Amino acid sequence: MRRLTVFLPLLLAALSAQAEAPLTLPPLAYQQRVLGNGLTVLSLEDHSSPTTAIQVWYRVGAKDDPQGRSGFAHLFEHLMFKRTKYLAAEQFDRLTEDVGGANNASTGDDCTNYLDVVPSNHLERLLWAEAERLQHLTVDEASFKSERAVVQEEFRSAVLTPPYGRLSYHLQQETWRVHPYHRPTIGSIEELDAATLADVQAFHATYYRPDNAALIVVGDFDVAQLDAWVDRYFGGIAKPAGPIPRVTAVEPEREADRRITVRVPNVPLPALGLSWLAPKPDSADAPALKIAVALLAGGESSRLHQALVYRLQAAQGVDLSYEESADRGAVYATVLLASGQRIAKVETALMAEIGKLATQPIPPAELDKAKTVLLTELLAKRETNEGRAYALGDAWIGSGNAKAANAELENLLAVTAADVQRVTRAQLIDGKRLSLEYLPEAIAAAGGKP
Repeated sequence: MRRLTVFLPLLLAALSAQAEAPLTLPPLAYQQRVLGNGLTVLSLEDHSSPTTAIQVWYRVGAKDDPQGRSGFAHLFEHLMFKRTKYLAAEQFDRLTEDVGGANNASTGDDCTNYLDVVPSNHLERLLWAEAERLQHLTVDEASFKSERAVVQEEFRSAVLTPPYGRLSYHLQQETWRVHPYHRPTIGSIEELDAATLADVQAFHATYYRPDNAALIVVGDFDVAQLDAWVDRYFGGIAKPAGPIPRVTAVEPEREADRRITVRVPNVPLPALGLSWLAPKPDSADAPALKIAVALLAGGESSRLHQALVYRLQAAQGVDLSYEESADRGAVYATVLLASGQRIAKVETALMAEIGKLATQPIPPAELDKAKTVLLTELLAKRETNEGRAYALGDAWIGSGNAKAANAELENLLAVTAADVQRVTRAQLIDGKRLSLEYLPEAIAAAGGKP
């Protein structure tokens, strides 16, 4: 935690003193180059630990799933760990875990990423392996059916089985009326069943190409040696001739509030979901919105938790999040009602707290606390090679340029109370909201309404 012990006292001092000069923090001093085949290479040399993080980020996410084939991007997250021309299935575990490292992957609305960390003397082997599964993945009937079954079981365990597993699923679907963000990343059992091997092979050929990817290497390496290895293993991968399909749909502004009801089996108590359309991550309003969300729902001392859970005792829990999708963001709220409470009361109380944030003075200490929490979380993540690599990849996806990672901390520090109130008013008060009532089927059968 060497860097955090240096940064955090400076951060706290700057916030508490409200220093006139802006606090500057050491940037991620990365290097960037683009190979002839279009692959973006981001590297950051750091010899403080004898480890290296290797990540490959692809600009393909759930929004790129073919029509009627939701879950494809997520399915490929699984398939990329299967067999290639020169790698056995699950060989990445042997190349990483068996040498004291780790590997992981994730799929989002805008991207799919593959994350490795290994002792630095294994860097070359992992570069070769990532290039191998980019250009020589074996997509056959056996692996396709096997991983499709795994993804469908994930859907059952994460969405269908938990009482409130469908709340966020339905909320996302209803939030987006035009943009393909309405397709949840995990997909659906029926649409995955409808997929064919030819569909899957075509998806891989369309999006898994060097000009649609960023290779990120952070840690203990020699720059000249890294460049030579990258050229050797990635430089010869051909760039396909055709263009990469891009989503062009634009979500229209909402003209009015909207309310829907979803009735679900095996739900003991009602819940409420809300959503608002929000700025993209590279918007000038994004930092203030992050702080507004932290003030409203960042932990048990936050305004919504104190009001709904403790003072009114109307909710068992409340969550608020700002999803910074690349094409357009959204703010989601979910509230699990306490026994005997009514949705109308809870929604009124929630909106009242948002109204207070937008109109009443924000105590400086409360604003400083929210900033400190957010900035400390960011700095802590950047204590590791993996965290710094992830910050570069996330910026590359969200704003189209990795340099945005170096502005994130300063942008949060620069937010004022007036900024928070202006953005809260514009996005959450004046912005039109979707209200989703998530009700037990038993209530419907009895003809009641919570």
